Parts: sequence; structure tokens; C-alpha cells
Amino acid sequence: MGTDTGFYSIIDYTVDGPDTQRELVAAFAEIQEQWVRFYPGYRSARFHVSIDGTRVYNIVHWASEADYRNFVATSDNEGRMAAIRNALDGLAGKAEPRMSGNPRYVVIREVGPGPQPTDA
Repeated sequence: MGTDTGFYSIIDYTVDGPDTQRELVAAFAEIQEQWVRFYPGYRSARFHVSIDGTRVYNIVHWASEADYRNFVATSDNEGRMAAIRNALDGLAGKAEPRMSGNPRYVVIREVGPGPQPTDA
């Protein structure tokens, strides 16, 4: 299994329950579709929700950091941020961002499936 050396932006929110999780995922998926997915190097946005109903992670995958930086430099950041604010304001429940700093990452190692080790 090869390591995917793409670039990732990880967006982390706490929410007040499963209904808000579903609303937030729907809203953020729409933002990806309308504002992001057509930029060169965009690979995907994956949405993960905690089983206790308290967290949502949006992991946005780019082919490279350069592609991500191009997106930031050339996209309508102001319009996209307004769409995010509107989406958050439109939720029936409460969602709070938990990101700190610059939540951007590269993969440096991955362990994939394989045989169980045998005693030597």
C-alpha cells in the first residue's frame, strides 16, 4: 500500500447532537459543491461524525499543498466564508469550530492491511 502524499485541511466542529451533525454535514457538503470542488487539485471532502453526536470532522483532500494554496489565492474566500457563516446561522442547533492554528496536514506514514505477524 502506497502512502498518499496529498495535502489535507481538517475542519473540526463540536455540535449539540445528531440532528445538528446531519445539518452541518449537509450544509458543508453544499459549500464544497458550490465553492470548492471544481478547483484544480481538489480530490474530495470526507465528513466524519462522532457516534456520540458531539463532533463533525470535514477532511478536505488536495493533490498538493500548491493546489490548496492556489485555491486560497484565487477563490472567492470572502464569499465562501459568508456562505459558511450563513450555513452556521441557519442550523437549528449549535455548532462551534474547534480548530486552532492552521489545521493543514500532509501524510507521512500509513499502515495498511496485511498478514498477522508470526513468531520467529
